[in-house]
Amino acid sequence: MLTEREEKILTLIVEEYIKLTKPVSSNLICKRLKCSSATVRSEMKVLEDIGLLEKTHTSSGRVPSEKGYRYYVDNLMELKKMNAADMYKLKVIFDNHQLNLSDTITRSLEVVSDMTNYATVVLGSTSHDNLLKQIEVVPISEEQITVIIITDKGHVQHKTIILKDINHDDIKKTVGLINNLIVGTPIDEVSQKLEFEVKPIIGQYVEQHEQIYNAFYNVFTDFTNVKEDVNIVGKNKILDQPEFTNSDKIKQLYSKLDNNDILENIRSIHKDNGNNIEIYIGEENKIDDDVTVIKTTYKTNNDNGTIAIIGPKRMDYERVVSMLEYIKENIER
Repeated sequence: MLTEREEKILTLIVEEYIKLTKPVSSNLICKRLKCSSATVRSEMKVLEDIGLLEKTHTSSGRVPSEKGYRYYVDNLMELKKMNAADMYKLKVIFDNHQLNLSDTITRSLEVVSDMTNYATVVLGSTSHDNLLKQIEVVPISEEQITVIIITDKGHVQHKTIILKDINHDDIKKTVGLINNLIVGTPIDEVSQKLEFEVKPIIGQYVEQHEQIYNAFYNVFTDFTNVKEDVNIVGKNKILDQPEFTNSDKIKQLYSKLDNNDILENIRSIHKDNGNNIEIYIGEENKIDDDVTVIKTTYKTNNDNGTIAIIGPKRMDYERVVSMLEYIKENIER
């Protein structure tokens, strides 16, 4: 365990480095703690020797190590309520009852990304978790219709298709047949059920069945090709952080943030610590050693998922945790 003064010095270095992105000098700590420079340098040396601080090549100051951030998060960080400006921007979204849950979550994380300059990720339910609730069609013109797919989780997908020289009564019959036969089917099994249960009999009810069937089959195939509901916002913002100036590092990180399979790792990392918010620093996450991932899960009557914020290890931990707690609470409310 650290002494009280060592903890104060580590806290100061972490919080100043988060704000200023520059190594923290002993002079600054002397002024804040009103200690002699010899005392502060001695304590900083102790923190460096046990691996909580690191010395950079370009400055005599110190920066937190990965181990130092972890000690800070576990022992020193004071969780605070959100500041009024952050809360207001998020409250406006959650008070907008015209948005469905999916749009509310996405919009709230867009706001978080704008406010923090970090990337945000939403990992919703997998397609197998979503059951087909209903399909609807909306005529756009003589040859264009919009097909709307609605799941039991409240997800809505739509696609506009072209059907030439087709009787609209035949389209209605097809929609009725699909709704009667495959409602309640997991979304990723709908295409298979269309093939084996709808296709053999559709000719008995629909005159121009081949073109219509193929069109609806393609709509469902396009919908279920995305096996996981993964949405990332603010990829470019995190790359603007001063830690990521090396062009090779930028390319590597951008590639990872563009890869849904890698982002899916966020869902699988888990700590059995009973906390609503989980923090994975550097090597602890499965994304990249140079970033921190802070995540939480949400669960409602109709849906569940994971939301996460990805930033540099020099992340404003207190602010991000308070934002995620607020979002989780309002989603579940």
